[in-house]
Amino acid sequence: MSRFIPLLVLILGVASPAVSEDKPNILFISVDDLAASLGCYGDLIAKTPHIDRLAATGVRFDRAYNQLPLCNPTRASVMTGMRPDRIKVYDLDRHFRDEVPDAVTLSQQFMKSGYFAARVGKIYHYNVPASIGTDGFDDPPSWLLTVNPKGRDKDEEDLIFNAEPHRKISAALSWLAAEGTDEEQTDGMITTEAIKIMKEKKDEPFFLGVGFFRPHTPYVAPKKYFNMYPIEEMRLPYAPVGDRDDIPTAAFAHNCPIPNYNLERDILLGALQSYYACVSFVDAQVGRLLDALDDLGIADNTIVVFWSDHGYHLGEHNGIWQKRTLFEQGARSPLIIRDPKAAGNGTASPRVVEFIDIYPTLTEAAGIETPSDLDGKSLAPLLQNPIVEWNGHAITQILRPADDRLETAVMGCSIRTDRWRYTEWAEGASGIELYDHWADPMEFNNLASNPTKKNQTVIDRLQPLLRAKASGKIPTTPFNPPRL
Repeated sequence: MSRFIPLLVLILGVASPAVSEDKPNILFISVDDLAASLGCYGDLIAKTPHIDRLAATGVRFDRAYNQLPLCNPTRASVMTGMRPDRIKVYDLDRHFRDEVPDAVTLSQQFMKSGYFAARVGKIYHYNVPASIGTDGFDDPPSWLLTVNPKGRDKDEEDLIFNAEPHRKISAALSWLAAEGTDEEQTDGMITTEAIKIMKEKKDEPFFLGVGFFRPHTPYVAPKKYFNMYPIEEMRLPYAPVGDRDDIPTAAFAHNCPIPNYNLERDILLGALQSYYACVSFVDAQVGRLLDALDDLGIADNTIVVFWSDHGYHLGEHNGIWQKRTLFEQGARSPLIIRDPKAAGNGTASPRVVEFIDIYPTLTEAAGIETPSDLDGKSLAPLLQNPIVEWNGHAITQILRPADDRLETAVMGCSIRTDRWRYTEWAEGASGIELYDHWADPMEFNNLASNPTKKNQTVIDRLQPLLRAKASGKIPTTPFNPPRL
């Protein structure tokens, strides 16, 4: 593994102002490609006692939405507090500093207030598994210390089963029930290194980013986690016959054009088993982190944030897998915040929130200055009262490249309100979607394909709100659509 301390940041850190002892630590836990496949989110398959414990002692946001369901853009958006259209990051190859070189990232803002900031594992983008053990697509100014463990999962890549040999294991349904212990896997090593840092820094304020690589493909975890999910108990998600008939072509990711990749049912059930095995493996690592906070006596002065970079498909809509969609499964992500001083701990919030809200929430909760140019808003009121009145809307977008389905590149943009999801592809030129979540939470019935007067009334109200909010020009008039 490697440890890296950027000299410039270290110098800046030395010059930072002193911090009083009552400043809370931040334990910032990121998980890669985790859907709301957790017991605390109502998943009946998932065995996640430790994350459930965190949710039971913090605020679980049941309607939290990422800005772009792909690793690099969403992570850059979280860390800068800016929408993708501001940082111009829509894919895996562009760094946000190409567009906003002077951006002050979340961890940088804490360093400016005297915090020690470190990263272990994946916070910014990495090519998984190729870049495990390196700095990946990191942002050196964001940290005083980086640690990049590399476990036996890297050494045993030749043992991984690939259901689609024509694809790299990073993009294919691929998995391995590994020999050995948790601590030998990269994510187990990440946990061990993070705990070491907490021990070393327990007497000074720290911002510690802990980024787990699983359950990103390839799905690799010790065998004991696979044993928790007998394959005969796995079930593919339900979808009605003809579910795709009323959905625009652009809604389906270019890397998943064929339902279920045209794979056999037994292979798909194996992928489900492997995914959930990785979820439970990561859950165990979260448990180790939470136990360490207790053992070190710093749990009462540490704000814990648990988030996944985006949602994830496990066969919904007759065979969508992985990410890059604007359906609920791709746009919605787990978000749990435990602030020891928050009155709302132990309660779930049903309000619609966005991942760009994380940055201002943490700065306010820690009592440090919040930059004035952020796109999100603090969730502090919801941490105190998770059901307080909240006029929240969420914008998620995705860029489709030109391919054999689409003649030109197409941007999709979706707005989620308390009741509705409205999506436009190329501002409607390549299709629109409207779903009523009160009646259709799985988004089976695209109301935009049924142009009734009532449906059109909702579209007419949502469309300007979507376009205004995506551009940063927020209407002052709350959205109050007619009741249908």
